Amino acid sequence: MTDNPRKQEPPPEPDAGAARPEPDAGPARPEPVEGRAPESPEEQLARAREDAQKYLGNWQRAEADFQNYKKRVEQERDENRRFASAALVMNTLPILDDLERALMSVDAHLAGLTWLDGVRLIYRKLQLILENAGVSAIEVEGQQFDPRYHEAVMHADGPEGKVLAEVQRGYKLHDRVLRPAMVVVGKGKEEPKTEEEGSGKKEEGRGTEDEEGEGKEEGKQGPT
Repeated sequence: MTDNPRKQEPPPEPDAGAARPEPDAGPARPEPVEGRAPESPEEQLARAREDAQKYLGNWQRAEADFQNYKKRVEQERDENRRFASAALVMNTLPILDDLERALMSVDAHLAGLTWLDGVRLIYRKLQLILENAGVSAIEVEGQQFDPRYHEAVMHADGPEGKVLAEVQRGYKLHDRVLRPAMVVVGKGKEEPKTEEEGSGKKEEGRGTEDEEGEGKEEGKQGPT
């Protein structure tokens, strides 16, 4: 019995329609834009630097705006904290006015009474509380009239534009006016008449009286 070796079949022929693998051509290169020459490395570097400067400028402007916003918020927060008690102080000022008027109208024979000393002590404590909260009285004596701090309720003879008297005290909370001071403002004095003008008018009056007297005497005598 003899061995029959298997016949080796020929390999299959490749299909003519199948796509053949192409050799690796490396990374794809950008195709040049039609009508425009490709940029050189120097031009690409210049354009990159220009973009970087633009981005840096935008970032700096955004940073500056953010810092300004933070400062504004801090200022508003500080101002709200300083003037948070403004409404309470405004409601307390009429009580302070009533105590001042009551103490100013007390008769002299009541000066030594204990209850009056207690009222004065309450008034001083209230003043101290307001001062610690940042409240201060507006100065008026001898000051030039200022519409920011003063309210004119009357005019009187005196130096023009000067505050002559205080009708109601005004107050400030830190640097903000809570209530302007009601004051009397000078309107200026009329120029006094000189003695020469007065004596001249008196002599003129006497002269007319003498002439009238002489005319009356002539009328009484009449023709003889």
